[in-house]
Amino acid sequence: MSDFPQRIVCITEEAVEFLFAIGEAHRVVGVSAYVQRPKEAKKLPKVSAFINGSTKKIKALDPDLVLGFSDIQKDLAKDLIGEGLNVFIANHRSIDGIFNYMKMLGNLVGKEKETRAYLKELRSKIDMAKDFSKTLDRRPSFYIEEWDEPRITGIEWFSEIVELCGGKNVFHDRSNSPMAKDRYVDDKEVIEKNPDFILACWCGKEVDIASIKDRLGYSGIGAVKNKRVIELRPEIFLQPGPAPIVSGIDQIIEIFKDFK
Repeated sequence: MSDFPQRIVCITEEAVEFLFAIGEAHRVVGVSAYVQRPKEAKKLPKVSAFINGSTKKIKALDPDLVLGFSDIQKDLAKDLIGEGLNVFIANHRSIDGIFNYMKMLGNLVGKEKETRAYLKELRSKIDMAKDFSKTLDRRPSFYIEEWDEPRITGIEWFSEIVELCGGKNVFHDRSNSPMAKDRYVDDKEVIEKNPDFILACWCGKEVDIASIKDRLGYSGIGAVKNKRVIELRPEIFLQPGPAPIVSGIDQIIEIFKDFK
């Protein structure tokens, strides 16, 4: 009998990507229906959405650990605990939190050495972003739109990734708020801030760039005038795990590289 979990159900995406990255894919027996990374994980049994899940399906997989994320999953976590399952819910919001989360998961599965090596790779990506930021003549200002109705600006780790690449968040003060309701913005504020870039990443649906450009008063915003309203993928930037570091940094560098 192993001292560490052997059958893990991930009702959130970042845990899946991390476990695959450190060579522990064989332990993952069930995943969220939203899982996109890595592609191989999409073949595993789907047992949950984000808020809701099938306790019956999860229990049938006989997991010795269920991994989830945030207070949004508290009701599902409560139901699973009520079924006698071991549940670990993380609640981090920053890049530092992402690193600490991966350290904890590495310890949970007894793979501290492999985790250290992987985190070293991720830190090299962080350093790459910092080096790139020094090449910019000036910092491009940006507005992250995480949802359209109501307007919600981006969460902390998302903002931090773009800032590491040299960007300046026009709603930096709000990005530090963990609750979506504390990150509401209105069109008047966006127009006044006049960002160089609008980075749209709607959680759970495709971005309608034309509708953003057509909003009353937006025609005068630098991002709209200069065709810098850009869609970013939620499976990368809204994942509180490896994805925004592994793939997100490269994408932001590509977006900013020709900025003058």
